[in-house]
Amino acid sequence: MKKGCLIAIVAAVAIVLACFGWVKSTYNGFVQQQEGVEAAWAQVENVYQRRADLIPNLVATVKGYAKHEQETLDKVVSARAKATQITVDPTNLTAESLKKYQEAQGELGSALGKLLAITENYPDLKANENFLQLQAQLEGTENRITVERKTFNEVAQTYNSAIRQFPGNILAGMFGFERKPYFEAESGAEKAPKVEF
Repeated sequence: MKKGCLIAIVAAVAIVLACFGWVKSTYNGFVQQQEGVEAAWAQVENVYQRRADLIPNLVATVKGYAKHEQETLDKVVSARAKATQITVDPTNLTAESLKKYQEAQGELGSALGKLLAITENYPDLKANENFLQLQAQLEGTENRITVERKTFNEVAQTYNSAIRQFPGNILAGMFGFERKPYFEAESGAEKAPKVEF
């Protein structure tokens, strides 16, 4: 009888330790993936900040050549101010907060597009070395934004999948791990641009 009780106790302890090991491993995996999402988000903010930092120099360069384009310049400055005021807490990343952030950045991108379009009317500006360098840096930054947004979505997808798969979803629910939103295409992106000659 004593030997049977001892075997049962050892088996129970082994099961408890195995369960504890699984819980610890799964929980720590969720934490690591959540940190990955937050790090990816920080990199997204970093490249958007790089773009925001280039804008004052770009506006100042254009202003010297295109004095009567003040309305466009003001819109760029205003959109930049709005975009830099919206911050998102990566520990509380929601679809709504990401959408507001994305909308502000979209407005800034649109204003920048208009600014670059008016430069076509100023051949001297288009030939200015400082402007050409700023334009190249801005183009490179836009490419970085695309890459970092894609990376963020991939990391968020991995995390979201992990917290939704059984049996980890039970543990994720118990400890409050919640889904992270994705960057989505801007509204109207599904329509091809109209090209006229």
